[in-house]
Amino acid sequence: MTSDPGHRAPDRLGLRDVPIRARLLVGGLLLAALSAAVVGFAVPVRLAPDDALPPWARFGIAVAVFGTAQLARLRFRAVAGMVSITWGEAALIVSLYLAPAGWLPAAALVGTALTWGLLSLLADRRSVVDLVRIVATATTATAAAVVVTTALGEPFLAPPTPALALALLAGAATYLLTSVAFSMLALTLRHGTTVAPPLLAALRGKLLMFVGNVVVGLLVIALIRLDPRWLLLLPPPCWLLQQTYRHRLRAEEERRTWRMFAETTGTLNQLDERGVATAAVTGALALFRAELVDVHVARSDGRWRRYRGDVGGQVTERECDPPEPAPATGHELARTLAVGTTRVGELRISFAGSTGPSDSEQDAFTAFADALAAALHDAATHRELRRVTARSSYDAVHDPLTGLVNRAALLARGDETLRQLAHGHPVALLLLDVNHFKEVNDTLGHAAGDDLLQLTANRLGALVRPGDLLGRLGGDEFALLTTALPVVDHGSAPMASALRRARDIVERLAAPAEVAGVRMSTEVSVGVVVAGAGTADLAELLRRADIAMYQAKKGGGSVAPYDSSRDGASTDQLTLLAELREALAVDDQLQLALQPAVDLATGAPTGVEALVRWLHPRRGLLTPADFIGPVEHSEQLGAFTRYVLDKALAIAAGWARDGLDVPISVNISARSLLDPRLPAEIAEALRRHDVPPRRLVLEITETVVMSELEVVDEVLGALRAMGVQIAVDDFGTGFSSLTFLTRVPVDEVKVDRSFVIRMADSPEAAAIVRTTVGLAHELGLRVVAEGVETAEQRIALAELGCTAAQGYHFFKPMSADKISAVLGSLLDSATANVFPLRADGAS
Repeated sequence: MTSDPGHRAPDRLGLRDVPIRARLLVGGLLLAALSAAVVGFAVPVRLAPDDALPPWARFGIAVAVFGTAQLARLRFRAVAGMVSITWGEAALIVSLYLAPAGWLPAAALVGTALTWGLLSLLADRRSVVDLVRIVATATTATAAAVVVTTALGEPFLAPPTPALALALLAGAATYLLTSVAFSMLALTLRHGTTVAPPLLAALRGKLLMFVGNVVVGLLVIALIRLDPRWLLLLPPPCWLLQQTYRHRLRAEEERRTWRMFAETTGTLNQLDERGVATAAVTGALALFRAELVDVHVARSDGRWRRYRGDVGGQVTERECDPPEPAPATGHELARTLAVGTTRVGELRISFAGSTGPSDSEQDAFTAFADALAAALHDAATHRELRRVTARSSYDAVHDPLTGLVNRAALLARGDETLRQLAHGHPVALLLLDVNHFKEVNDTLGHAAGDDLLQLTANRLGALVRPGDLLGRLGGDEFALLTTALPVVDHGSAPMASALRRARDIVERLAAPAEVAGVRMSTEVSVGVVVAGAGTADLAELLRRADIAMYQAKKGGGSVAPYDSSRDGASTDQLTLLAELREALAVDDQLQLALQPAVDLATGAPTGVEALVRWLHPRRGLLTPADFIGPVEHSEQLGAFTRYVLDKALAIAAGWARDGLDVPISVNISARSLLDPRLPAEIAEALRRHDVPPRRLVLEITETVVMSELEVVDEVLGALRAMGVQIAVDDFGTGFSSLTFLTRVPVDEVKVDRSFVIRMADSPEAAAIVRTTVGLAHELGLRVVAEGVETAEQRIALAELGCTAAQGYHFFKPMSADKISAVLGSLLDSATANVFPLRADGAS
């Protein structure tokens, strides 16, 4: 058995340095020559006087036998290249019989050198070092076998006996073991690492061939003794035996390959890139018995990283440039690693052998590369998932604009901080609200507002002390929980310290800074509450600080402490909301007052606005101004909106039964339009009351007009698609109204009463009304003027071409049982072409 590296791959490992090659060359030559000389002189040569063959003929036969045995080789890949298994044992046994034992090392040297030299010239192109090593191994193994055999018997032309057969078997075993030992030694010197496992595997695969070689050798001796002509029958059985050896070795190799493939691909099941790439490198080295393995990995950020392993088993990694896709060469396999159209890396394997990869090795390489590509893609997916998860976890507790903890995290962490303090330890909560923030958004834009919030957050962050907890509650509100307050018995010092801290923050924040090219000073209102740890949770402290902060705004100062006596108004709001829940459950408290709008040309009713009133059993009659604000900020807004819509549609259904085809208008809160379920709920209410969608007008306010939230546009678009009409209330009071008309189609604009009332005295107000009416006509919209109180206003509006108007000049809001008669009278008068409305507003 010989190691056959042949032509190696480009020397990436630096192992082919000149000193090692020189030592191998000189050492091999000396070893071969010394083996042949020592055995030649030590073993006596006895030739029979009557020998028919001259000495040179017997030497030539031995040379031919050894050379022929090298041709009949079986090859398999090892770490160092291709390992060849030959019929060397059979050649040894036959030569021991045909020639004097002392000549055999020299015959092996000459026969092996001639055969391998011829093979190198014709096909393999081996280096001189490799040839010398192969010849030296064969010569040394033959010399050792001759010594052992001749010590047990004299095989030259001796009749086969059991004792001689045992001597020849011992010599053949010595030949095998010596060749294995010298091959391992040579490969270890070349690669600097042990290569025993693959060579021992080859030794196990050689056992069957070894037995066959011994049997063939003894059989040849027996046939020569019997009649040399019988040797003519030997080639076919030997060919069949060679094919058996080849098939068995190939089957063993394939079993090993696919067993290793399963084990190696199993190790690719890692969740990180380094683990996958390292397992791929070490696995590919073992699976393909390669000299060098490179795994290039593409990162999601466009960078590349190379993982490299050699026969020493060490894996190195470093950043690298993207590899150029390279086709496989005779001694290298290369494949782009891709999943679908996504390139995830590159795999390259270099072999040391003189023979390129076989078909089965290429198939295994392709399957391995695909498994590696999937593993790297999975690892990248897991890495991205971990990053997204970490980011989501971070975003869940942090404000995306300022990076401060958000409201939920502030409540959770604040409560945890309070629990860790001694009971009664004074803590202070400062609630800060940026003054005039809406004006900054309105005049400079939302980007400038964001810049202002980030500036405020950065300045607050610079003022945080150890033990403080700073967070953004939302909008323009920030909260600072501080636990570093002086501990005294009477309790005044903690509040005084907290107020000093608040005033210092106000002064620091007021330092001028440039926002969106405008130099401004950030003014804040701060509510301060002080309490003992364990006496209230953070939610309660926030509630108290909120009361104090609004007191600071109302009082005109920048800082205000919490005053429990002012808690009554807040408590009263909570009570009001609780009572509203009861009002929604009955049918006699929330009522609709209905005010018609009339056509200024014909007097016909153009619509009726439904205005909600609350007949409170204890507080009396409440207008929307008394309760709409708290409702809009509570969880009861949805139920309240559905209640009002249901009552309005029930009234409109009654008009239909009376033959009145008049639309009814209902005001919708901005928060209601944030609910994607609203269109479906309105559609169900229309179906239930059998009211056509065109007879429902939803009035939206300036707040909605200024919104650019996608969900608001989607809800309004769905309502318009159903056929529900949309009206813009208080039109003209905001600069963004005209922008809104280009985004969402509406049917009607209602001119705010503030312009209508001042038309006669203010040219500016009259100009706004005239412009609004002209714009509405250009866009094909109805115009309704609100708050018309005098005949002069009605006449002026009619002259401007205003479509319709409503106000006390025509009708005050009235109950549902009266509106039907009024609408019928208006329709009858319009049909008769009589305008029935007097200037005093009576009908």
